[in-house]
Amino acid sequence: MSPSGPCFIGVDVGTGSARAGVFDANGTLLGSAAHAIAMNRPKPGFVEQDSQNIWQSVCQSVRDALGKTGVTAQQVAAIGFDATCSLVIRDKNDHPLGVTPDGADNWDVIVWMDHRAVHEAEECTATGAKVLDYIGGTMSPEMEIPKLMWLKRHHATAWNKMGAAYDLADFLSLRATGRTARSCCTMTCKWTYLPHQDEPWDRDFLAAIGMDDLVDKINMPDKALAVGDLIGPLSEQGAMDLGLTTDCVVGAGLIDAHAGALGTLGEYLDGNLDQHFAMIAGTSTCHMALSKEPRFIKGIWGPYCGAIAPGLWLNEGGQSATGALLDHVVAMHPFSHALGRDAHKLAGEKLMPRMAAKADLAPRLHVLPDFHGNRSPLADPHALGVISGLTLDQSEESFLKLYWATACAIAYGTRHIIDALNETGYDITHIHLSGGHTASNVLIKLYADITGCTVVMSDCEEPVLLGSAMLAASAFDGDGGLAKAARRMAGRETSHAPDPSAKPDHDRRYAIFHQMHAHRQALDIMSKT
Repeated sequence: MSPSGPCFIGVDVGTGSARAGVFDANGTLLGSAAHAIAMNRPKPGFVEQDSQNIWQSVCQSVRDALGKTGVTAQQVAAIGFDATCSLVIRDKNDHPLGVTPDGADNWDVIVWMDHRAVHEAEECTATGAKVLDYIGGTMSPEMEIPKLMWLKRHHATAWNKMGAAYDLADFLSLRATGRTARSCCTMTCKWTYLPHQDEPWDRDFLAAIGMDDLVDKINMPDKALAVGDLIGPLSEQGAMDLGLTTDCVVGAGLIDAHAGALGTLGEYLDGNLDQHFAMIAGTSTCHMALSKEPRFIKGIWGPYCGAIAPGLWLNEGGQSATGALLDHVVAMHPFSHALGRDAHKLAGEKLMPRMAAKADLAPRLHVLPDFHGNRSPLADPHALGVISGLTLDQSEESFLKLYWATACAIAYGTRHIIDALNETGYDITHIHLSGGHTASNVLIKLYADITGCTVVMSDCEEPVLLGSAMLAASAFDGDGGLAKAARRMAGRETSHAPDPSAKPDHDRRYAIFHQMHAHRQALDIMSKT
């Protein structure tokens, strides 16, 4: 039976797929669907997508999710979009524009994990500009400014033809409404836009990096909208594409990880936030902490004003490869070659009983997890991974120990980020976990035991989609605002407490983790010619 009141759709575009979920006004998930997204890797470090392919996957996911629920198009009051912080380039006629020289124009999206602009990011950091204080002091190649610098320098043809550039979530709102509105979330977190200032752009910084024409080139309105603010109704074309009506409205969107943070922290927005920490963990991991005042933390992105909710400041840590690192270990170890994805299941089944009996399963095996750089708190895209303690053993036992040690390293990285946050006023006691890592009992236990925090998971099976549905509900009920919508739609939670008996072993291994960082840095210095 379909609900009698208004319904809301949340859309999440991740790295590999587009997903849509239909929710009632109380946050109950009524149905969801997903469709894959194509990806192109023309060179090492280059990762691209096709915006039209993404939009088609979004539309099919919305139609399929709606078809599973019995909810009619007329009952859908609002829709919200979240997406990876990927960069979409369009020409002056709003047609796709290829982002790599000699590449096809349909590949018009530089994906968030693309690292072509490492050199440009370093140039930004070297300016020492004041605006960098709001991104942890270091520019990441995963942000949009260095990517656009790269485009201007290395693909001048595309830059000269460019009529607009969008974060992916804002591009989806454009396709849905025909309006070029930008979200405070995307612009603040990835574009050095400061919404709390009368002049949100640091013009001196842009001039210093040769991007004084940026603001005109990206075709942005004067001000970004607050998260969940009303952009407008679906256009006729948007409604037709999505299978909805022009009575359906669209709320200003979020980056995907930030939608997960809203979906898991929504009920705490007007409470004591210092003890609560959202962690959105899948291929990579984002760590989100909210406060009522700005906190400047070296190596931690932010403070971002209004990036998740109006009136709140966000500090954001991250690990660029977590689930991807475990996949890499599975692919790398001879024992697991034939197992594929089943290797993760085997590891979970075999390791959990051992972890219940003993805290340290491999005393001399240690991993430094920076196989794709260290996003936080070291802010070093050149950092490398390290494995210490290997033998010639290729057995199942060897695989399980390496898998466990890698999972530990991922959790030590999270503890490293929490330590940095706690040194500046936070007192993190609860990790609100969402994403693919919620399916891993090994990771859940390690996150709790290693950090000493209680791991909390929403009973909603799709908290990222819930976050986008919350911003949709906010757009529908403008008077109530985002905090009211989030509180109403927040679901029940399940908690996992840490095991105090595991603390001594993990404290010792965590000290080794820090020593490995120091050793790697020393070796890097010695290796320079």
